[in-house]
Amino acid sequence: MKIANIDLGDKPLFLAPMEDVTDPSFRYMCKGFGADMVYTEFISSDGLIRDGAKSVAKLNISDDERPVGIQLYGHLIEPMVESARIAEAARPDVIDINFGCPVRKIAGRGAGSGMMRDVPLMVEMTRRIVEAVKTPVTVKTRLGWDDEHKNIEEIALRLQDVGIAALTIHGRTRAQMYTGEADWTLIGRVKNNPLIHIPIIGNGDIDSPQKAERAFRDYGVDGVMIGRATYGRPWIFREVRHYLDTGELLPQPTVLERVEIAKRHLAKSVEVKGDRVGVLEMRRHLSNYFKGLPNFKPMRLRLVTLTDVAEINAALDEVAAGWGDCDLSGTVPPPLSHEI
Repeated sequence: MKIANIDLGDKPLFLAPMEDVTDPSFRYMCKGFGADMVYTEFISSDGLIRDGAKSVAKLNISDDERPVGIQLYGHLIEPMVESARIAEAARPDVIDINFGCPVRKIAGRGAGSGMMRDVPLMVEMTRRIVEAVKTPVTVKTRLGWDDEHKNIEEIALRLQDVGIAALTIHGRTRAQMYTGEADWTLIGRVKNNPLIHIPIIGNGDIDSPQKAERAFRDYGVDGVMIGRATYGRPWIFREVRHYLDTGELLPQPTVLERVEIAKRHLAKSVEVKGDRVGVLEMRRHLSNYFKGLPNFKPMRLRLVTLTDVAEINAALDEVAAGWGDCDLSGTVPPPLSHEI
């Protein structure tokens, strides 16, 4: 599969952009476990053009995570065009437009999946961004606003016509948010439309190697994007790739392996963001590496309250010593609701 001139190989696996999750350290972890392409957290166009510190910081990408996409959202054309130019200066491999985020504060003002209620505006915004930058432009969106307006087939053709290089489809409507099951039949219909010639990436409920394999086999998608299932489980990319290649399931990482993974993630977070912020932003990840361990609540509370790197590493050593013999096979962390 190729996005413009970016060769991603056969059946590539994508890390979904997730707010407060896919920062540089988490992208680093997922890349290390075999993600073929990763994305930043989604970035507000208003924040970028106003030079907001939080938005600008999200442009921080590095060569060792390539190919990497920067994802933007907004509801007005001119700020989105300007933010695309700013994002291009950070040298991403693609610029991705977020037409999928369902949360009220974004969709309610017409950005994210709110744009699906005004398809002409969505198409015009995309056209203007494609014309404004040389970097390939891609889009991530949903099936439609609600069950009565599942217009992704029309949207896919119109976005293709204005020059996007690939389309990712989350198999839910905005009204569904994250409830119910993702509908892959419509994703498959878009992919198998003979008028579609850009890559179609499927997204939604991929939380096991078997589901990823079925997405490729039954719906013919060019790539699979994994979001919520990566939280506390960046090794899912290794599991999926191994299964696609061999048909065999890998065992879940042992507690000792998870301790080393958590330490590596913490070190990267501190390297990128400094001790204080790096530790604070790791709290949402640390305990999730150990979901399913018995009598773990007191340790979980310690892990999410400690502020010193050495103390956290010492606590992780205690996890290895105290729970190292536990069997975590089959344990899958619960999903997170930040994926668009």
